[in-house]
Amino acid sequence: MPEGCEPPRHIAIIMDGNGRWAKKRFLPRVAGHKRGLDAVREVVKACKEMGVGYLTLFAFSTENWRRPQEEVSFLMDLFLRALEHEVSKLHNNNIRLKVLGSRERFSAELSERIDRAEAKTAGNDGLVLTIAADYGGRWDIVHAVNQLIAEGQASITEAMVTERLGMAWAPEPDLFIRTGGEQRISNFLLWQLAYSELYFTDLLWPDFDQAALQGAIHSYWQRERRFGRTSEQLPEHLRRDKL
Repeated sequence: MPEGCEPPRHIAIIMDGNGRWAKKRFLPRVAGHKRGLDAVREVVKACKEMGVGYLTLFAFSTENWRRPQEEVSFLMDLFLRALEHEVSKLHNNNIRLKVLGSRERFSAELSERIDRAEAKTAGNDGLVLTIAADYGGRWDIVHAVNQLIAEGQASITEAMVTERLGMAWAPEPDLFIRTGGEQRISNFLLWQLAYSELYFTDLLWPDFDQAALQGAIHSYWQRERRFGRTSEQLPEHLRRDKL
């Protein structure tokens, strides 16, 4: 790690390219999702070792329900099996698991398994791993505004909306990564990504490893995060020409 550089406190990732990874190898799309889970394990381990505080992964969007039923069913089953087999490992490594999203269309079994996983790891104070599933940024904002309406709020501020978003307990992402070559936000953390540094890579998610993550973080270190200020107003160690 370069002198004076800290890892991003919060990294958010759209894990794109599982299906294309499988297609390139003449495999069914589900094989790409299985391999993608291996990439999740590697990235979680790397973030923990580097001291990243929060890692948020976009696993299943509100729009993904439009995919073929066979693929959706496989993804739900994969989520169940991952919760069954991975939660104890997360817990033993002091990682806290949280799941972000609606859950209204999840099975009772999956919802119960999520609740148990979150409760089991709730006391951990290491890396916070958030899985966004049946999540959409527009849904998140609308849900927050509806809460304010239900509370009878006549005037709404940015702070009030922020406090009612699904990730109100976490800092906004410093670094956003999308694999797979697409350069879109795709309805992910729309409010929270306002000042995030964006990083896009052609690597398909199953090929995204620790070295690729370090490459994204190195790019992040080259950015000058001014938040509306000028370079001259920044502390010397945060200026791009000092990195």
